[in-house]
Amino acid sequence: MPHDTRRLHNPRRDSALQSCVLVRILVAITGASGALYAQRLLDNLDPQQHEIHVVQSNYAHTVIQQELPGGLRLPPGVQSHGLKSMNAPFASGSNPVDAMVVIPCTMGTLGRIAHGFSEDVLLRAADVTLKERKQLILVPRETPLSLVHVRNFELLLLAGATILPANPSYYTQPNTIEQVIDTVVARVLDHLRIPQKLAPRWQEEED
Repeated sequence: MPHDTRRLHNPRRDSALQSCVLVRILVAITGASGALYAQRLLDNLDPQQHEIHVVQSNYAHTVIQQELPGGLRLPPGVQSHGLKSMNAPFASGSNPVDAMVVIPCTMGTLGRIAHGFSEDVLLRAADVTLKERKQLILVPRETPLSLVHVRNFELLLLAGATILPANPSYYTQPNTIEQVIDTVVARVLDHLRIPQKLAPRWQEEED
């Protein structure tokens, strides 16, 4: 029998390798309610391990002011960009991000991305992320959904995006709003292939 030279599966090593795959991550924040989702994601991304960029829609600033009394806290090393700054590196397909997360994502933003509108750097970055076959994660926070929303979901899924609605889980019996939020942020980090311990996994005991 010929020797099998395939690499043996080592979960710990594979996890470490996967965590190094993403180099540049763009966090886009829109005017949907749920600014704390964006804050908790930023709190759990390490600028020492990844190059982190942030861009906010016009109305995101208003929602952040209402929902985050202390304002948005950007960890040291995170780079912020103006909405009209088309000079941002990720506005070009020659220099795309490895992953983009729109969190929270309004249905207006989601619809514009689905139909290829690119009138600002947030939408242009999403367009670039899709066309360059990079990872685009959208975290909509809306209910109920109309057929228009569902059709836009379909377009984005067919284009390669990940739709990750802000639907918290409760089997961990969260006690605070942050713990509820973290059940969603944990799923985002999982899809970014970034190790996280925000919430115990189903049928997994806490440390």
